[in-house]
Amino acid sequence: MMKDDPETVRKFFAQSCDFVLAASEPAHFPKSELPEIAFIGRSNVGKSSLVNALTGRKNLARASNTPGRTQQIIFFNLANKLMLVDLPGYGHANAPREVQDKWTGLVNTYLRKRENLRCVCLLLDGRHGAKNNDLEMMKFLDRSAALYKTVLTKIDQLPASEHAARITQTSAIMEKHPAALAGIIATSSDSKAGIDELRAFLLEKGV
Repeated sequence: MMKDDPETVRKFFAQSCDFVLAASEPAHFPKSELPEIAFIGRSNVGKSSLVNALTGRKNLARASNTPGRTQQIIFFNLANKLMLVDLPGYGHANAPREVQDKWTGLVNTYLRKRENLRCVCLLLDGRHGAKNNDLEMMKFLDRSAALYKTVLTKIDQLPASEHAARITQTSAIMEKHPAALAGIIATSSDSKAGIDELRAFLLEKGV
């Protein structure tokens, strides 16, 4: 497979992508040997929209702000070659402490013990850059020794004249984190900016 060929990359992500299961505890994680790429980000960062844009679907991943949904890890099988993993959004200020603790334990177990995890995509809102809870997540990922790539979302909602500054600002932050991979990918699920670049990265890392 020519992973650096744009048409090959598009065809790969145009293949069937199916919901596998939603895991609310580690015992529910699927028994699978497929390589996995996980996505994590603050609530309302646009994670579900990005997963849909990557796979060319409208409703594969569905956004929800309900506390029950925040405790689940969602697995999607892409062409029996790659598993896309939607980790629960963080930053629910009003979530009960027991919900937050369960979230932390579930995600920590996944990040530390999932042997087929290849990389995590950390999603940051391109309009605002890294917030305090994003900085805490970076430390969390560093402690978990989970390699992660920083992806800016909703970049089309930031004036084009500010794109370079946002990327530079974010890159400077990431350089301080040992588990962060070099380079920032700026995306928009609406305009499809950066989607092909992110697809190519996922294909290179995961397959």
